[in-house]
Amino acid sequence: MNAAERLLHRIDSLQRGRPWLAFPVAVQKKFGDDQAGNLAALLAYFAFVSIFPLLLVLVTVLGVVLRSDPSLQNRVLNSALAQFPVIGPQLRNNVHSLVGSKAGIALAVGIIGTFLGARGVANAAQNAFNTVWEVPFSERPGFPFSWLRSFALILVVGIGLIATTILSGLAGGVGHTITGPAGTVAAVAVSLIFNFGVFWAGFRLATARMITWRDHLLGAILTAIVWQILQTAGGFIVEHQLSHASSLYGVFGIVLGLIAWLYLQAEATLYAVEASVVHARRLWPRSLFPPPLTKQDRQAYALYAEREERRPDEQVQVRTDEEPSPS
Repeated sequence: MNAAERLLHRIDSLQRGRPWLAFPVAVQKKFGDDQAGNLAALLAYFAFVSIFPLLLVLVTVLGVVLRSDPSLQNRVLNSALAQFPVIGPQLRNNVHSLVGSKAGIALAVGIIGTFLGARGVANAAQNAFNTVWEVPFSERPGFPFSWLRSFALILVVGIGLIATTILSGLAGGVGHTITGPAGTVAAVAVSLIFNFGVFWAGFRLATARMITWRDHLLGAILTAIVWQILQTAGGFIVEHQLSHASSLYGVFGIVLGLIAWLYLQAEATLYAVEASVVHARRLWPRSLFPPPLTKQDRQAYALYAEREERRPDEQVQVRTDEEPSPS
C-alpha cells in the first residue's frame, strides 16, 4: 500500500468513526449506488411535460371565471407562478388564456395533457421511491393497484400543493400586515406544516405497504424544510443556471430554467428520502474505499440484490468472501 492509499484509508477510517460525518457520507454513497440522479431526471421530465398544459388550464379557467375581475385574476396567476423563481415572470408572459370558441378546445387539451403528465410523474415517483427504499419488485403494487395509487397520489399531492400555495399566499399577506419577524415566522410555519403533510402522505402512497408511515417521517420533515429553503433561495440558484441562457437561446431559456428548477427539486427530494432510508435501515457508516467492507456495506449490497426479486417464490442470497471491518 503506497502513501496515497494509506492517506485515503486514514480519511475513510476518520469518517467512519464520527457519526455526524459518517451519516451524510452514507447518504451520498447510497444516492450514487441507487443512481438516484437518473430517477430525479425522470421525475423532472414528467413534471415538465405536465407544467405547460397545467398552466394552460389555469389561465383559461381564470380567464372564464374571473373575466370581470382582471386584478384578482392576475393576483391568483402570479401567486401560482411564484413557485417558479426567476422564470415565473417569463412563463407569465408566454402562456396566455384562450377565449371564445378556442377556450373549450384549449381546456380539453390542457386537461388531457395535464393528466397524462401527472400520471407519468406519479408512476415515476412510485418507481423512484420504491427503488430508493430497495423494495423488491415482487413486493411492489402491480396493475391495477399501481394505477390506483397513481391516481390517489395525483389527487393528494395536486390538491395539497394547491392548498399549500393558497395558504402560503395568505400567510404571506399576513406577514406583510404584521410588523416585525412574527409575520415572516408565521408564513414560514404555515408553509412548512402543510408541505410536511403533503409530502408525508405522498411518500406513503408512492411506496409499497412494507414501508410504514413512521419510516417516511424523517424524509417528509427533511423534504418540507428543503423545499422551503429552495423557495427562498431558488431565485439565486435558477438565475445562476439561466445566466445568459435567454439571450443565447431565446424562448428555450425558459425551458432550460424550468427543467433545471424541476430537476433540482426532484434531486433534493430524493436526497431527503435517501437520508430517511439510511436512518431507518441504519446503513452507516459506509466504507469509501473498500476493502474492507463494513457491516453496513454488506447490508446495503444485500438490499440492492434483493431488490431484483421478481417473483414471491424467488429468493436472492448474497455472499461476500471478505470479512467485514469493525463499525
